[in-house]
Amino acid sequence: MNNISNLKQLKVLLVEDESSIAQLLYDAIADYFAEFRMATNGLEAIQSHGIHHYDIIITDITMPKMDGLEMTRKLKLIDPALPIIVLSAYSDTDKLLDSIDAGVMKYFIKPFDPDELLEYLIKLSTKLIDMNMIQLVDDFSYNNHTKQLFHKDQIIALSKREYKLIDILVQQRNDILEDRELKLLIWGDENINNERVRTFIKRIRQKTSKELIKNISTRGYCIVLA
Repeated sequence: MNNISNLKQLKVLLVEDESSIAQLLYDAIADYFAEFRMATNGLEAIQSHGIHHYDIIITDITMPKMDGLEMTRKLKLIDPALPIIVLSAYSDTDKLLDSIDAGVMKYFIKPFDPDELLEYLIKLSTKLIDMNMIQLVDDFSYNNHTKQLFHKDQIIALSKREYKLIDILVQQRNDILEDRELKLLIWGDENINNERVRTFIKRIRQKTSKELIKNISTRGYCIVLA
């Protein structure tokens, strides 16, 4: 399948209250993704998305506490570009139109073929990566949606503070992050010792690449784009 490796850069949430269907999908496709989590209702899904910031959500319609369409409407208010895919036993026109109105991207009718779903996700992944991925030096890339750093298709493990700096540098990628601003944003204290900053930057370089963060003498730092 074309570009299946793209899936390793994506985080997916499956929202399904029928455990047998959830397990079937998990077994069939979960290993292709960077993360594949599950929720049993719309309310739980909204809470989970607030923590993990998924690239794609796959959902049933009929669920307890909050159904898939209400969940979709609420999520679209928070994250309008979030792709949401419906898996439903409903095949009537009214449900399909309701899904379109709510902002659903794709509608699969149960029973469905997991391989057909996977093929669609592969095609979707190419669009998402083109839209969200920022290409950096030395085959590094940053997912501006999920806030993850990759080397090729492998996620780089960094601390929360290290990831915070990477994100700030990416958002300001056309500018220099001055030393004073860096200290305030990362530590909340502009009087942090310069040696502590240098040690912090050095540790990130050791985990990534010496070329990823550039020191602009007497001014500050910037991320190096591809």
